[in-house]
Amino acid sequence: MKPTFSQKLKYRFDNFMSKGTIALIVGLFSISLIIIVVGTIVLTAFSIQPADGDAMGFFEAFWQTLMRTLDSGAVGADQGWTYRAIMFTVTLGGIFILSALIGVLNSGLESKLDSLRKGKSMVIESNHTIIIGWSKKVFTIVSELAEANANLKNSSIVILGDKDKVEMEEEIRENVPDLKTTRVVCRSGKSISMKDLAILNPFEAKSIIVISPEKDDPDADVIKTVLALTNNPNRPDKKLHIVAEINNVKNASVCLMVGKDEIEVVLSSEIISKITAQTCRQSGLSLVYMDLMVYEGDEIYFQNQSELVGKSYGDALSMYDNSSLIGIQKLNGNTIINPKSETIIEKEDQLICISQDDDTIKLNGKKSQIDSSVFTNQPNQKTQIEKTLILGWNKRGVTIVHELDAYVSEGSEITIMAQIDQIETILQDEFKSLKNHSIQILNQDTTDRDVLESINLMQFNHIILLSYSSEMPAEEADSITLITLLHLRDISEKLGVDMSIVSELLMDENRALAEVTNADDFIVSEKVISLLLTQISEKKELSQVFADIFNPEGSEIYIKPMSDYIDAGQEIDFYTVVEAARRRNETAIGFRLMQFERDASQKYGVKINPRKSDKIKFSQDDKIIVLSEG
Repeated sequence: MKPTFSQKLKYRFDNFMSKGTIALIVGLFSISLIIIVVGTIVLTAFSIQPADGDAMGFFEAFWQTLMRTLDSGAVGADQGWTYRAIMFTVTLGGIFILSALIGVLNSGLESKLDSLRKGKSMVIESNHTIIIGWSKKVFTIVSELAEANANLKNSSIVILGDKDKVEMEEEIRENVPDLKTTRVVCRSGKSISMKDLAILNPFEAKSIIVISPEKDDPDADVIKTVLALTNNPNRPDKKLHIVAEINNVKNASVCLMVGKDEIEVVLSSEIISKITAQTCRQSGLSLVYMDLMVYEGDEIYFQNQSELVGKSYGDALSMYDNSSLIGIQKLNGNTIINPKSETIIEKEDQLICISQDDDTIKLNGKKSQIDSSVFTNQPNQKTQIEKTLILGWNKRGVTIVHELDAYVSEGSEITIMAQIDQIETILQDEFKSLKNHSIQILNQDTTDRDVLESINLMQFNHIILLSYSSEMPAEEADSITLITLLHLRDISEKLGVDMSIVSELLMDENRALAEVTNADDFIVSEKVISLLLTQISEKKELSQVFADIFNPEGSEIYIKPMSDYIDAGQEIDFYTVVEAARRRNETAIGFRLMQFERDASQKYGVKINPRKSDKIKFSQDDKIIVLSEG
């Protein structure tokens, strides 16, 4: 059926109205102009003028008509009924049109402000750090980046979250009050949308951190985000530096396949498991890891030192007074942590050092002879039969058990106690490949005092408290961990024994509550992964360094008795300790003074990268922190 004229007119009007605020403003302005011009033509064509005035030209008539359109009160002073009638008609049209125009302008302004509030405008930044995703990890990452960029005048962080822009900004101000010289820009959008990612100006960014979302299948979103970044058809010929958090190790290969050489993957669950397994066997190790990961204090740097070319790694260890050499990065990118002492430093090698800053890595070491008479001749400790108790359970528990199996002797035992339905059935096939451990699984309430006292806690060398992160919300899971920890510490005090306890917490704010229990170590999952993501985003090469340190093969960080190296009570400098460790194919990087093991203000006695020329007298209980193969 052929449309009528009115239908065509209505259709075109609807199309015009759908073009938005600018089209409406232009339309209303055009109608106003038509009314003014028509009124002007009538006045001049028929020589209509005020009763008390002279004849008007076109421009004077146009002006008078325009004034009546804008100011409805002006018509009250007009004289002559013909003139009044025309001006009244113009004024009446102006009232309707101007009112509509004001309404449209107001609506358009509100719409624009709402758009700005939602954070949809393009980010004009360069050399910035982008954080994609929103969780509590953001606060630690922003805080650490602000610390890392404190010496820069114009640094910026851009955050994309599926949340209101203003809410994100308020939460950051509340949780990170001191941003130093760093500017934070928030944008709202979906991480898997190319359009939303484009507003972050990602191809001008220094690095991009992709955080795992808090949902059932977080890895899928992370992989899609990486895919959207790397396969954008409009991207320039420039490599990205992406650091992505993946939970399931099975998804890591897919993420690497998508990101290729532009991505570094942080396996959050596996890393927490490795740290927990290593820390439970060495009290204070979590403090060492945290010290190396935070930007307050000493960090890991890479530097070419041409003066050391041709010298051995062992000789180079004592050539730094206020830095600690820990390894070598070869030209092909491979890193060697704690290489053999006789390893020769080559021209293209980058030396890996712990130092306060990159400009503090200087060859200012000691040249005098070391008194070897203070060295002890303790044999290297070998693996031994150990009993470990795991209280609570989550998906990381399986990896922790397998990691522990790589460190102990055959005949060791692990007891798992957790209140989870059918836990015996769930885990029956998980531990068949263990070589050194036998497993006992108990379905019991870990917060029940009678249950804890019934299992003879004194028989265990190590106790691990795992959060029920797979079963309940973070706050509730941490509450169960804290209650269990309080029971364990009370039992320990009443029995007069010192239990080695490692506790996994999900929320960093609960750490302060847990510290009243005097527990040995806390693994705050959220914070550890946040720190690691930040470190790798600033220095891509650190990914391989931390991977080597966390791996049971090769060299890891150990906290060993001082008596294995030096006679107690001798006043020595740290050069002596470095040499004692070198003779055992180890690299000494610090110490722990046990008199401060409960003193937070002294970092629990942990000192990484001490000045080697400073004199110190170790007691019998003190520890040496080394990189070693065992």
